Amino acid sequence: MADSGRGEADGANDVSDVPAWDEGSQSMEPMEMTENSSAQAIVKEKMHGVMKSFRGSIRRVGEKSPLSLKYKGSKSKEMGNTPDLLAHTPPSPNLSIGSSSPQKSTGELSLSPQDQKYQPSHSRTQSDSGILFGDELPKKREAGRWSFRLGSKKDKTAAQTPKQEQLEVVTETSAEERRPEVTGGAEEAIKSYTLPEIPLAPLSVMQINKLIEMEVLEEAYLNLLSLRMEFQSEREALGAEDSPVELAHKEKDLSLLYNALRTKLTAIIRHSCALPSRNKELLVHVACIIQEEEKREGDLGGMSGWRDAWRDAVKEGLRDTIKGVHLESHEQSASWLAVHLGLLGKAIVEDLEKVKTELVNSYPPSFNVFETYVTSCHEVVGEHLKRLLGKVKEMRDYHALLDFIIHRYDSDKILGSISLQPELTEEQRTLKLDEDFLNQIKTGYYSRVQAEMRSSLDKIIELEHEEMWKDRIKPEIDENLYNSHIHMDIWTNIKGKAQATRRLDTNLEQKVVCSCLEELKQFPKSFETAFVKWSNALEDSSLWTVYHITYINSFSALKEHMEGYRDTCPQQMEQLERELDGLVNRLSQTLLEHFQTDTKPFLRRMLTRKWLSTEEDFQQLTNRIENLSQQCKYMSPQHAQALASEVHYFVAKEYVSQLMKNNYSCKNRKNEKAASKMSEQWGELRELFQEMNSSQSWLYPVGDHLSKIVGQRNKSEIKNNLKPLVDDYPDISKKHLSAVLYFRGMSRGRERQAILQKLSELKRLQRSSEKTEHVLFTEIQPAVNTDCLANMPFSCFAMLNPRQLT
Repeated sequence: MADSGRGEADGANDVSDVPAWDEGSQSMEPMEMTENSSAQAIVKEKMHGVMKSFRGSIRRVGEKSPLSLKYKGSKSKEMGNTPDLLAHTPPSPNLSIGSSSPQKSTGELSLSPQDQKYQPSHSRTQSDSGILFGDELPKKREAGRWSFRLGSKKDKTAAQTPKQEQLEVVTETSAEERRPEVTGGAEEAIKSYTLPEIPLAPLSVMQINKLIEMEVLEEAYLNLLSLRMEFQSEREALGAEDSPVELAHKEKDLSLLYNALRTKLTAIIRHSCALPSRNKELLVHVACIIQEEEKREGDLGGMSGWRDAWRDAVKEGLRDTIKGVHLESHEQSASWLAVHLGLLGKAIVEDLEKVKTELVNSYPPSFNVFETYVTSCHEVVGEHLKRLLGKVKEMRDYHALLDFIIHRYDSDKILGSISLQPELTEEQRTLKLDEDFLNQIKTGYYSRVQAEMRSSLDKIIELEHEEMWKDRIKPEIDENLYNSHIHMDIWTNIKGKAQATRRLDTNLEQKVVCSCLEELKQFPKSFETAFVKWSNALEDSSLWTVYHITYINSFSALKEHMEGYRDTCPQQMEQLERELDGLVNRLSQTLLEHFQTDTKPFLRRMLTRKWLSTEEDFQQLTNRIENLSQQCKYMSPQHAQALASEVHYFVAKEYVSQLMKNNYSCKNRKNEKAASKMSEQWGELRELFQEMNSSQSWLYPVGDHLSKIVGQRNKSEIKNNLKPLVDDYPDISKKHLSAVLYFRGMSRGRERQAILQKLSELKRLQRSSEKTEHVLFTEIQPAVNTDCLANMPFSCFAMLNPRQLT
C-alpha cells in the first residue's frame, strides 16, 4: 500500500495508527490515497527545510524568569524508557536552549532497534470536523522547555555555541518592546525565548485537542503550527484550483483547534491572579504563543486578535475578582454599600500585588502587563459601579459611592498603596469615568439630600407635637431665652450635609446647600399651619404667649444660622429670609393682637365717669402690661423691643382716643381731679414701657401736655400750653383739641374759640418748619360734635336774623 511506502521513506519520524475525527474517515479507498500521494510528496518536500528551524525573538528587558531550565538533560532518559510515547507522538528535538539531548541536525532522534519497531508510517489519517473521540493521548512533554531566558551578554554568546547551530534563532526588538516594564525594581536583563523545532508531521486533530485540554501548550502549539504549515503548503500547491474536501476539512480542523487554543489561553489568563503560582509557568507559553501568532498574522489558517483576546481575558479575570467580593442587600445591612466598597478596594490591591510580584515576569515588556492590568481595573471597576448605581436608593449610599470614586480609589488605601509603588503614577491611579455617569450620581445624591431634608423637617413638626404641644410642656429657658430645639436641629442637619459633601466636591456642596434651602423655605408656613391649629385650642393664655415667644426666638436664631450661606446660595437665602421674617412678624403680630384684644375693654373705660372714681380698669391694664413685660424678658432683645414699642403705641393711642369720644365732660371743677389722675396714670405707663425698653419715647410727653390743658383752672391760660403740644405733635387738629376742651368742660364760648384760633396760628407757623416723622393724632378719629352751635363764631349769629333773609 501507499502508506507503507511512505512509512519506509520517512523512517522513525512518522506516526501511524492515529485515530481520526470520524470513524468513517478511516475507510477511504486505496485509490483516493494514491491520487493524493503526489500532492503530499510536494508538501513534504517544501516543509522539509522549514520544519527544522527555530523561530525566536528577543522580547523584553526585565528580571530573570522564575521558570528555570531545571529539567534540562532529563529528556533523553525519559524517552529511552517510554516506547508508548514514541508510538503515538512524533519525536521533536529538545526545545530548550542548551539541551544536551542527542539529536540529529535534521531533527531526527537516534532510536534503538527495539524502539524503532514502534515507529509508524508518516501519513496523517484523514479527518473531518466531527466530534472528538477515541484518540489515545500522547504523554506530556517535559516542563520548562519553552521559556524566557534571563542572561548577560556572556550568556547570549554562549547560547550561540555549536550545540545550538542546528537552530536558527530569530530575534526582534522594537521601540515599544524596549519600553521599561514593571520588574519589581530588579536589575534589567535581556529576556528571550526560543521556538522549538516544529514537527515534520503533526499529531492528529484529536491528539492536539487533548494536549490543549491538558494544558500541554508547547506540544499542542508546535503540532498546530505543523498542521497549519501543512495546510498552507497544500493550499499553495493547488494554486487557483478549487480546494478539495480534504483541504476544507483540514481548514475547519485548524479553526476548531485555534478556537480551542484561544479558549484555553483565555482561561489561563483569566485565572492567573486567582492561581498565580500555578499559572505563571503557563503564562510563559501563553505569551510566546501570542507573539508567534502576531508574527504570523494574516497567513492562511491562523486567527487574528490575540493581543486583544489577552486584554479581554485580563478584564474577565478582574471581573471574576469583583464578582467574588461580598455584597449584601440594603435590607440586610444599612451600610451594605460602604462595606462592599471597602472589600472591593482590598480585593483590587491584592490582585495588583499578585500581578506585580508574580505575573509580570512571565511576560515580555511589550505586553505592558502591570499597566494593562491597572487600565483594565479602571474599566471593570467603572462597569461595576454603574451596576451598583442601579441599587442605590439612600443618601448615605450615594455618598459612599462618590467618596469611593473621588477620594478612596486613588488613596493609599487602594491604588495609592505603598505596595503598588513606584510603578503607579498619580495620573495612572485616577479612576476616569464618564462625566454623564458622575453627574448622574451627583444629581441622585443632592436629590436624595433634598428628599431627606423634606422628611426631616416633617419629623421636626411631629417631634415638637409629641414632646411639647401634646402635654403642654413649658419650653426650657436657655441663655435667658425661651427656646426650642427646632433651629438647632435644622441648622445642624444642613451643616452636617454641607460638611460631608464638602469633602467630596465643593461644587456639589453648593448644590446640596441650595437644595436644602429650597426645602427649608417651605417649612415656616408648614410649621405655622400646624402650630396655629394647636394653639387655637390652648386655653392657658400665659402658656400661649410663652410658646409664641419661643418660636419667635427659634426662627430668629435659625435666620442667623443660615446667614452664613448667603454667599453660597444668595437667591435661596433671600427667599428663605423672606419666609422666616414673615413667620416671625406674624407670630409677633399675633402676640400684639392677643394683647390688644385682652386690654381693649379696660382702655375703653378710661376717661369716663367710672374711671374718675375707680382704679380697677387701669389696674387690669397695667397687670396685662406687666405680665407681658415679664414674658418679654425671655424674648430675643430685638423682637422684645419691637413688641414693647408696638404695645406702647397701642396703649397711648387708645388712651388718648378716649378723650376724643366726647363720652364725658368734667364739670364743677372735676377737671382738676381728672388731670391729676391722667398725669399719675401716664407716669405709671411711662415707667412700665421704659422697663420694657420701648423705642417710642416720643409718646411720653403727650399725657403731660393733655393733662395740663385739662387741669388748667384759668381758661385763658390754656392758649399758653398749646405750643409745646403742637411742637411735639404737629398732627393734632382743631377737632382733636375741641374734643379735649369738651372733656375739660368747655363746649362753647369765646375762650374756646380763642383757644382754637391760637391752635390754627401755631399750626400755620409749624408748617414752615421741619415736620416730625411721628404721627399720633392722625391715627385717632375724633367724635363728631352733635352741638351744631358749639364751633360757630358769634359773627355768624347775625345771619340768623329773619330780616337779613329778604
